[in-house]
Amino acid sequence: MAWENIKLAFKSMLTNKLRTFLSLLGIVIGVLSVVTILTLGNSASGSITDAIATGGTDLVTVYNTKNTSTFTEEFSETLMRNVSGIVNVTPMDSQQARVRYKDTIKNYSVNGVQSGWGDMMNISMAQGSWFTPEDNLSRRQVVVLGSQVAEDLFPGGDAVGNYISVFRTQSKRYLVIGVLDEKDATLSVSFNNVVFMPYNTMKLRISRTSTVGSYIVKVGEGIDSTTVCDNIQDYLDNLVGSDAFSVFSASTLSSIANDITGTFTTFLAAIAGISLLVGGIGIMNIMLVSVAERTREIGIRKALGASPRVIRGQFITEAIALTMVGGLIGIGLGTFISKLVTNLAGWSFKVSVPAYALSVGFSMVIGVFFGWYPAKKAAKLDPIDALNYE
Repeated sequence: MAWENIKLAFKSMLTNKLRTFLSLLGIVIGVLSVVTILTLGNSASGSITDAIATGGTDLVTVYNTKNTSTFTEEFSETLMRNVSGIVNVTPMDSQQARVRYKDTIKNYSVNGVQSGWGDMMNISMAQGSWFTPEDNLSRRQVVVLGSQVAEDLFPGGDAVGNYISVFRTQSKRYLVIGVLDEKDATLSVSFNNVVFMPYNTMKLRISRTSTVGSYIVKVGEGIDSTTVCDNIQDYLDNLVGSDAFSVFSASTLSSIANDITGTFTTFLAAIAGISLLVGGIGIMNIMLVSVAERTREIGIRKALGASPRVIRGQFITEAIALTMVGGLIGIGLGTFISKLVTNLAGWSFKVSVPAYALSVGFSMVIGVFFGWYPAKKAAKLDPIDALNYE
């Protein structure tokens, strides 16, 4: 019987093509809107997360905002001992300075870092090599150039082995021992437009202070960076006061961005869902017209023994079929539009499974809900009155 009802439903849809098209339009637009909004929201959120993840979601940066004397090189070990989940802490200092090679003089950020900083930040070398622990301990006057710095000063690509001058309070010559591969900036560290030198060399020759400007903290594998970030915040609050430092975590920013994107997407999807209700009302109106047009047919079926339950099932099946067809068309169009927009925006396309499930489920609910009254009305028709209906 169910299969017969399905065949009758599609036969009725094909018999009245224009009416079927107008019935489907509201459902198609509603489902299309919901699928597109949720999929684009999911894709945008995923792209934001991917972009932030390039900065290392397992890294936390602690900034010395008031040049607090507590923040020294030795404090790295103190922080590791007192905050669980940390596997490494490395200090970093940064100063702006003029850099010269022959007649070319430009301003760059000069960062003093330890030898282990390169591994922590997953750098790769285009030429030469990174600092060794001996370079740092001996305060050697050597530098590694970011890709853009090397291109600016050495357009011929012969940076390694040459000397550059770095001006801060006085000019000093530094041997270029390496050039980094091009690398996108993280949310707290730049690479391409930076001159890197050993941390102890930076302290002796440029910054000339015992305090540390910032620390890069690496969180252990499988440990929540946001929790570690909060623990660092609590520990330093008690130690030096909240105004003496700031803590930044890519994972925290990712979580905030996802929350904002998710809330906004849900809000828009709820608005789009209203069009599904409007489409459902359209289905009910069309079904009422269908009942009126097929009154004699209903009368004949009842005269031949069809029960009210059978008649009701026929019209509910037809309403569900209409909404399901509209839902599938809407899903297809919504997916196509979402794919097109994500390609144009340069986002990674991420299918929103809840969007598809919600659309199909909501379409079925609308079909049952708005098809019930017309089906009930058809089932209650008196066979004699129905046969005499003109």
